[in-house]
Amino acid sequence: MTSSSSEPTGVGSSAGRGRRSGRRGRLAAVVLGTAVAVGAGIVVADPFAAGTEQASSEATASTGLAQVTKGTLSARTLENGTLGYAGDYQVVNRAGGTATKVPTIGQVIRQGQVLYRVDGKPVILLQGATAPVYRDLYWGMEGADVRQLNADLVALGYATTDELDPKSDYFGRQTYNALRELQDDVGLDDTGKLDLGQAVFLPTTQLRITKINAVSGASVAVGTTVLQASSIDRQITVALNAGRQSEVAVGDKVTISLPNGKTTPGVVSGVGKVATKADDKTTIEVLIKPSKPTETGQLDQAPVQVSIVTDTARNVLSVPVNALLALAGGGYAVEVVGADGARSLTPVKPGLFDDSAGRVAVTGAGLEAGQNIVVPRS
Repeated sequence: MTSSSSEPTGVGSSAGRGRRSGRRGRLAAVVLGTAVAVGAGIVVADPFAAGTEQASSEATASTGLAQVTKGTLSARTLENGTLGYAGDYQVVNRAGGTATKVPTIGQVIRQGQVLYRVDGKPVILLQGATAPVYRDLYWGMEGADVRQLNADLVALGYATTDELDPKSDYFGRQTYNALRELQDDVGLDDTGKLDLGQAVFLPTTQLRITKINAVSGASVAVGTTVLQASSIDRQITVALNAGRQSEVAVGDKVTISLPNGKTTPGVVSGVGKVATKADDKTTIEVLIKPSKPTETGQLDQAPVQVSIVTDTARNVLSVPVNALLALAGGGYAVEVVGADGARSLTPVKPGLFDDSAGRVAVTGAGLEAGQNIVVPRS
């Protein structure tokens, strides 16, 4: 989340509202409705006229004390999500024949390794998304597809950058020599020529197999999808109500509640712009990247809950939400208890609500950290 270059001195200021003031207004409307109900028994018509310092909390059945504190508050939205893996890749076969070996679901295959076999010959994974491979590649050829091959041969260690420029689109002697070494390592005839169908180029260096369409021993046609895969990167997907799109932004920090009851941090990595309608609901896709992916385990398509930090206010005074008193003439106040036990109502302006902490940022004349205030006794 992008923070202001200067911290807000009060939540009522423009710095406190930031780029997401709309979010805060939405939260405030909900929580203040609750606050009105909590303080309904002690609303007064003219709380700041003479004599009203003897706050009507005396009329309440049971109250306690809390303190005004100073620190950081965060507004959050809680959403349901699905834990899985990022990416959706289709492996299209270009080598006609009989499938003689296929991978298993969940298997991870890395760049330069064998994806599957057709007529006993390996089909290897290579990285590349610049151009689809539509032809055999051999000495003397030029093009974006050759550039992809050169970059892969260098990345896999079959040539150094001094020997082969990974940005070169020419198939020369060094490409030929490096390709022969790769072919020999994976069990292909080391011809120095990459036949169409010997390799699948995809925009990733590692695949995790999610679905197998080919059957070992059955024919596989050219142009058919034989495998489906994801990356190995963990990702949470949230179907967010499209009307709340402005409440979430790339960079927002989140807390992920896992199926095992533990929590782990994450960050919003993508917010969809195209809405999808299903079952009378219109949603957008929000993607979340776990900051500590190993803590998420290996479950796929597992339900999780995500608490997204949508706004932050730093160095602000705050009180418990149930300390707010709705005033008959409009606005809010808190009941301050002095060192001598005397009670007085202090008008305040609510700012950001932190639902997880049960507190609200406030500004008000004479309000200071450490002051005691009246709250309903729990």
